[in-house]
Amino acid sequence: MSKIIASAAIRGAHKIVDNAEKKWQEAMGKWGANEPVGFPNTAYFLPIIYGMLGAKVEKLGDMEPVLKRCRLMMPPPVKEVHPLPYLGPALDAGMATFFAEECIEAIRYLEDPNFYVLGEDVTDDNIWLGAADDIIMRKRGVEFVDGTAPGFAAILGAAPSVEIAASIAHELQQKNLYVFMAAEYNGERFSEQLIEAGVQIGWGTRLVSFGPDVSATVFAMGFATRAAMSFGGIEPGDFRKILIYNKDRVFAFALPLGYVTDEWYANAAGAINWGFPVIADTPIPEVLPTGICTYEHVVSNIPHDEIVGRAIEVRGLKVTMAEVPIPVAYGPAFEGERVRGEDIYLECGGGRTAMVEWVTSKRMDEVEDGKVEVIGPELTDVEAGSQLPLAIVVEVAGREFEEDYEPILERQIHHLINYAQGAMHIGQRDIAWLRVGKGAVEKGFKLEHIGLLLHAKLHQDFGRIFDKLQVKLYTEEDKVKEIVEKARVVYAERDARIEGMTDETTETYYSCTLCQSFAPSHVCVISPERTGLCGSYNWMDCKASFEINPTGPNQPVEKGETLDTKLGQWKGVNDFVLQASRGKIDHYNFYSIVYDPMTTCGCCEAIAAILPMCNGVMTVNREFTDMTPCGMKFTTLAGTIGGGISTPGFVGHGKYNICQRKFLIGDGGLLRMVWMPKMLKEEIADRLKARAEEMGVPNLPDMIADETIGTTEEEILPFLEEKGHPALTMDPIIG
Repeated sequence: MSKIIASAAIRGAHKIVDNAEKKWQEAMGKWGANEPVGFPNTAYFLPIIYGMLGAKVEKLGDMEPVLKRCRLMMPPPVKEVHPLPYLGPALDAGMATFFAEECIEAIRYLEDPNFYVLGEDVTDDNIWLGAADDIIMRKRGVEFVDGTAPGFAAILGAAPSVEIAASIAHELQQKNLYVFMAAEYNGERFSEQLIEAGVQIGWGTRLVSFGPDVSATVFAMGFATRAAMSFGGIEPGDFRKILIYNKDRVFAFALPLGYVTDEWYANAAGAINWGFPVIADTPIPEVLPTGICTYEHVVSNIPHDEIVGRAIEVRGLKVTMAEVPIPVAYGPAFEGERVRGEDIYLECGGGRTAMVEWVTSKRMDEVEDGKVEVIGPELTDVEAGSQLPLAIVVEVAGREFEEDYEPILERQIHHLINYAQGAMHIGQRDIAWLRVGKGAVEKGFKLEHIGLLLHAKLHQDFGRIFDKLQVKLYTEEDKVKEIVEKARVVYAERDARIEGMTDETTETYYSCTLCQSFAPSHVCVISPERTGLCGSYNWMDCKASFEINPTGPNQPVEKGETLDTKLGQWKGVNDFVLQASRGKIDHYNFYSIVYDPMTTCGCCEAIAAILPMCNGVMTVNREFTDMTPCGMKFTTLAGTIGGGISTPGFVGHGKYNICQRKFLIGDGGLLRMVWMPKMLKEEIADRLKARAEEMGVPNLPDMIADETIGTTEEEILPFLEEKGHPALTMDPIIG
């Protein structure tokens, strides 16, 4: 490694560790050793320290041995004559830098709890997002597993102009990369430049403004470390495997923009430990030989219009981009973009007008592949701020196409439209909502382009199951209403088809092993009456997925001989689970939380737990971050049972599953439900009411306690007794 870089990195590390020790001593004097510290709503403590050392920093006093470890790791400043190679000491200095910065940022959370925004979105008053909580980690981190996000760029400093900043950000977005931003250069920050350029930032657009200081870089490295533990199934403290996982699986790189300070060098040296190279726009010394990183370690003096491409090349990242024939940028990075207020050129649906989306199959001679028609006014025919009714009808034909595939393609419309910069899409079916921004229209975007992008992307992603596809977009009110009525009939038939299916009359279930990359022993088996834990797959979806991709994660499972009707256990399922879990799990029950429940992965939408005092069960959804009557928050529950194990008394499940007839039926079913968060009860209100009426207890929803009643068993039991909840008179749940 360059002596200049090593010298600067080691100097920077000494400065950062000095700062951390000073802040820690001040905090100890103010709060004392027992003061709790940590990043909000995460079960990973201070993740780099936890991942590298296996040490749980839960209180201020826990930082003392970590800071002492930093001192032991810190090499002396590089002298004119130094007998040792520079790479090893610089890497140690970089690791000590991250340990110290995590302590600094944890103390910042203690000193000013409102310094960082909680959640995914920036506000008008605060753009600093801080550490990703576990909800964000699960939602966004899985994209690094399934390839939706090939990697991330950690940007320090600022570009020479807001225009260059916007150009770099858009190029990274178009390549589906996340952008993690920290630090300042000449009083400017990349994230603030994007706002000045009118670019939306936040997790939704993959432009994540972690913090204003260089120490916020540690949040990007913490995210990568958590990815290895959460999705790679690596135990805390196994630093070697965590670093190798990141080198091989998380394709990230650092982009320092502006003068590289000693502190920046220290952070860059730290990033190299993870296999993340540094690509700079200034003429700093280069480190070209390979070693820790896949290719070069430090590449410098790259022009801004070439820096993204060079970074991708140096990192060894393979980016695939679909050619979508539309005049605006296109990719998943724009999915979270919002079109609001004065930016709206056209609005359809959302309660303002009628809007519907419908995929329907036709005979081969009825479809002309690639044909797109707009029947009624186009965007060019209306003024800014207009509203139109809209029906998007996708007509598909193919020798191998089946009706069961229609909803699979239909569900793609939402995110495929959202991938277009300047278009915002919410909902599906006949409750869809579309906004098109003025900026997109200025670039030439029209309704016709919705048809063109649907044709291109559906062909690219699902072309093997159909031969031809055409799109019709209706904007005439009478015609839209006519399409709405036709589509609703089909929707009802589809829902009845899955609702009418039962586990007893279905001989083939389907597996989902997508989450085994981070829960190796987890095997989700999906039946008509038990949807997937993540809520994304039902039996029909899995069947269609298997037809589309026969070697994919959704494989048919012949259930075979029934071993236990009440609890839901079959020999064929057990055989499959044993094989797919590599011998770790030899059986489980579909319908029980008490007796050998199904394994759970960290992607579950909700987790149910027994409440013995109430003789019932509770469930909590991922979005609810407060305490629950079982004594644990969702993050703790997920960290405890979410690694692919069967845990009696706890089980993960999808939200839709709550109102399916077989939900925990082996233990008494939905009548055992005594508590759930208010937000979840409201979300499933219609189905919950219908299911309660079907069971002959129409007032069951009103008997289920929520956090407004209490968050302990002692608090909710009087409410349940007052309401006469049926769980209180059922057989003991634990026999």
